[in-house]
Amino acid sequence: MLRQWRNEDLEPFAAMNADPVVMEFYPRCSTREESVEAFHRLRSGIAERGWGLWVVEVDGAFAGYTGLAVPRFEAPFMPCVEIGWRLRREYWGRGIATRAAQLAEAHAYHELRLPELVSFTAAINLRSRRLMERLGFTRIDSEDFLHPSLEADDPLRLHVLYRKQNPAAQ
Repeated sequence: MLRQWRNEDLEPFAAMNADPVVMEFYPRCSTREESVEAFHRLRSGIAERGWGLWVVEVDGAFAGYTGLAVPRFEAPFMPCVEIGWRLRREYWGRGIATRAAQLAEAHAYHELRLPELVSFTAAINLRSRRLMERLGFTRIDSEDFLHPSLEADDPLRLHVLYRKQNPAAQ
């Protein structure tokens, strides 16, 4: 189930963001303070727009998040809406990320009537890339980019861009 954030989500959210395995393809783990700020920003975004990065709840427990976001950096493929996800390790490999992303995608296409979604990740993040491909996103090789928030020598800097058109818009 995708839902709005609740106060009790803060602790498992902060723990997930501090897990070095979960955060392998991010520049670093988040501090508790950074997680608190992100928690409030994510909750406010949904309250204001009616959509965003929702909590993924599995059997009453916080499993992570998935949903829609407007990237907060400049890139040649902007403006866009991105679909993204992050799950706690114990929820990996169970099809949960795929199903949750499908729910977010359905909202983007049917409720918001967006013409397209993008998704991107570090080129070396093969798990997320496989999920993008399972969801039917197509990599546009010519749109790979160097993430502007990362240093030139950072192994995560090269990012791959995937796109998916709204089937109803074709």
